[in-house]
Amino acid sequence: MAKSKTANESEPVVIKKYANRRLYNTETSSYITLDLLSQMTREGREFVVVDAKTGEDITHNVLTQIIMEEEQRGKNMLPVNFLRQLIAMYGDSMQSMVPQYLEASMDAFRKNQQQFQEAMKGAFGGGPLAEIAKRNMQMFEAAASAFGTGMPGMPGMPTPASAPPSDEAKDDEIAELKAQLAALNAKIDKLS
Repeated sequence: MAKSKTANESEPVVIKKYANRRLYNTETSSYITLDLLSQMTREGREFVVVDAKTGEDITHNVLTQIIMEEEQRGKNMLPVNFLRQLIAMYGDSMQSMVPQYLEASMDAFRKNQQQFQEAMKGAFGGGPLAEIAKRNMQMFEAAASAFGTGMPGMPGMPTPASAPPSDEAKDDEIAELKAQLAALNAKIDKLS
C-alpha cells in the first residue's frame, strides 16, 4: 500500500508520460488517467509530468490538455472573449507579463473564495456572522409584522387575518429597525 502525501508536503509527485500517451504515477507505481491528475489538482496535490524518454518537463502541456478536455465536456469556464484576448496577447510586447498577472488574479480570486466560504460557515455555525444572520431574520420578521404582510407558518409572524398594528406602533418598530440596521452596519464595518 502506497503512503499518502498531504497537499502541504513540498515534494511533488513525479508522473511519467510514455510515448503511448500513458501516464505512470511513480508514487503509487501505477498507470493513471488525466481525470486522476485533474482530481489531484483539485485536491491541491503537487505533481510534475515528465517525458519518460527525454526527462523533459511537460507539466504545462498536460495541464493544458486537462483544461481542453474539461472544456470539451461542456464545463466551459473560459469565455470566448477571454480566449480571443488571450490569443491576441501572444507575440505582444506585454506577453511576458500576462502569466504573472493571471496567476496573481487567480490567487486573489481563490483567497476571496476562501474568505467567503469561511464567512458562510461562520454565519451558520455560531461565529460572529451567526449573530448578524439572526439579527437579519429578526429585522425581516419585524418589518413583515410592521407592514402587516404576515408570513403564515413562521413563528412570531402575524397571519393576513391579524389586525394591523397602529400607526404609532409602526413608527416605533420602524425606529427600532433603523437602530438595528445601524448596529448591523457597525458590526459589518468592524468585520471588514
